[in-house]
Amino acid sequence: MTMTTISPFSAVSPDAQIGDNVEIGHFCLIEPGVTIGNGCKFASHAVIKSGVTMGENNQFGEGSVIGGIPQHISAPPPFGQIRIGNGNTFREHTTVHCSLKASGTTVIGDENYLMVGVHIAHDCALGNNNILVNGVMLGGHVTVAHRAMIGGGAAIHQNCRIGSMAMIGGQAHVVQDIPPFMTVDGLTSRIVGLNLIGLRRNGRTSEEIKTLKNAYFALYRSGLAWKKILQIFQENYSTEPAAELTQFLLSTKRGIVRERAAPRLQLRISEPDEFASGEENCVHTSSRATG
Repeated sequence: MTMTTISPFSAVSPDAQIGDNVEIGHFCLIEPGVTIGNGCKFASHAVIKSGVTMGENNQFGEGSVIGGIPQHISAPPPFGQIRIGNGNTFREHTTVHCSLKASGTTVIGDENYLMVGVHIAHDCALGNNNILVNGVMLGGHVTVAHRAMIGGGAAIHQNCRIGSMAMIGGQAHVVQDIPPFMTVDGLTSRIVGLNLIGLRRNGRTSEEIKTLKNAYFALYRSGLAWKKILQIFQENYSTEPAAELTQFLLSTKRGIVRERAAPRLQLRISEPDEFASGEENCVHTSSRATG
């Protein structure tokens, strides 16, 4: 039994293919050529445009627009498609644009959570189980792997890649690739260490994390030339999860985000009544950020 409910105040094309147990709220627009899987739900004013195909149990918040034309001043129609997997959440006013080319596809995988005002530009590809917080903006052709966390207001430049389990701080501006398992500070937009909490929560063993720590130091602390670093990774990090990091580095075209420079610290060690005693009571030290 279908149990699909469609508000009489919505405009749903008879040429759209709609599955069972679908709920379409007030004032929604479903255009021709849309395919909607079972169990999807659409809050009021959601717009699903032609060329969108989705799986099951996706939820769309108020004012979300899926399938808009690319924001590109010189790209002529016809434009491409959008393919959405299962179990995704698109909160209020999220926007996802179709591909620039008729043969192309913007892809959203499974179980992604896109919060209020997230924008996914043309030809992006999201994997599975990613969380994009309010106001995140992905430029065209951005790739996000799996289980990444992108903080509120972060902007990802076109053609960048975000590796699996990367964690990006709020308001970061990302202009190069972020390798898997890394944490990016939102203030400086630089790498500050491994996403250790994410690794543990996703079941990585202590031995695997130790290997990734060694790989991190080889990548960011060795001071070696890039070709030598790649050689070290190919020779020493060929098993998962470090192998994923190796393949990511071998395939980067934009380069990777650098590590945040460590602040130089100056500590004064003295008693209050000794402040006038001179430089002999001052200790100068520096440290490296370890994330």
